[in-house]
Amino acid sequence: MTDTLNAGTSTGKVHAAHPAYKASDKVASHLQQLLVDVSELALQAKQAHWNVVGRNFRDLHLQLDEIVEAARGFTDDVAERMRAVYAVPDARSATVAANTTLAPFPAGEVSTGATVDLMAASLYAVAATGRRIHDDVDEEDPTTADLIHTILERIEQLAWMVDAENRTV
Repeated sequence: MTDTLNAGTSTGKVHAAHPAYKASDKVASHLQQLLVDVSELALQAKQAHWNVVGRNFRDLHLQLDEIVEAARGFTDDVAERMRAVYAVPDARSATVAANTTLAPFPAGEVSTGATVDLMAASLYAVAATGRRIHDDVDEEDPTTADLIHTILERIEQLAWMVDAENRTV
């Protein structure tokens, strides 16, 4: 791919960019799906944060902010990686709503027990997306696959931590 930048500058010089790697449509699509799902996760965790009620409210309220912070960071990481490999990210609300693999989060107040189950399911759904796309991405671009590894590691840790809230032995 050759892009011409700065054409017509006052010096008349043309700068031609030759990226070392440009994502295929398949990799771009996979990254777009991950972007949509981590965007939805951030929205759901914030919705839960505002509306959770019940036992252990404060602990879960704070834990939800931790999930929001991680998910928001991952949206930026994925979108910026997409731009770095010449893919165009789209995390507009309509795109996220139409394409997420996460189940919808309910409106209104939600009990702490239900919130734990819903957030664990959403975290595991994001992890499933990451795992589903990983090998295709790794085959084409191990550097981008490393980003997916990082996201999976943290998402699965957060899922384990929130899911443990309702577990008994």
